[in-house]
Amino acid sequence: MCNRYHSPDEGYIQQYWRLNPRQLGLGARDVFPRSPGGFIRRAVDDPGYSKELAVGRWGLIPWFSKAPDIKYSTNNARAEEVADKASFKDPWKRGQRCIIPATTFDEPYWGPYEAQFKKCEWWRFKRADGDPWGLAGLWNIWTDRATGEVHESYTMLTLNADGHEIMGKMHKNELNPDTKKPLPLDHQDKRSVIPIELADVDQWLEGSIKDAQALLKLAPVEVFAAGPA
Repeated sequence: MCNRYHSPDEGYIQQYWRLNPRQLGLGARDVFPRSPGGFIRRAVDDPGYSKELAVGRWGLIPWFSKAPDIKYSTNNARAEEVADKASFKDPWKRGQRCIIPATTFDEPYWGPYEAQFKKCEWWRFKRADGDPWGLAGLWNIWTDRATGEVHESYTMLTLNADGHEIMGKMHKNELNPDTKKPLPLDHQDKRSVIPIELADVDQWLEGSIKDAQALLKLAPVEVFAAGPA
């Protein structure tokens, strides 16, 4: 699952996704879990439909959390589980979907490194066409009952990538509990981010749950330009 990505600058995000200019101050463009990042959502104060850029914590804070600095990881959410998982089901049902802009994202490739060096080699993923990624996500607003402070946050959706020629090779191999040897690649729960193409952004942000589910799919291999970081 993705734990590091590089964000485009604020002006480019607004231009590429055709947003109304807002000076938010995205800060650092290398984004890590629990750090602030930008995300595009349906504008919350528009009774019609428009898009806006927001800034929040990468790692969704669920409604039942007692503090904003939760200890467990919520920066990724399995798309197959969002309708039922307590941390994500309410934002999913409310249609709080977002686009996470990324110039690149990084994933660990083990491959021969796993056997030879007992560590991974980091790979960097760009789009082959040179455009930025628009990655599928969910967002939420959490309010501290003690202080009234409002916290924005978001999570990045992932999908099973078993068998995918590129994403199916990322992350550490899962072992057979009996033999302690790596399972075949098509029997492991390899994961991939979910790119939302520019033409599908409105469907993702404004559409019904059924509309959104139709976009939960892996990108073809030819979309990726990937290699050691």
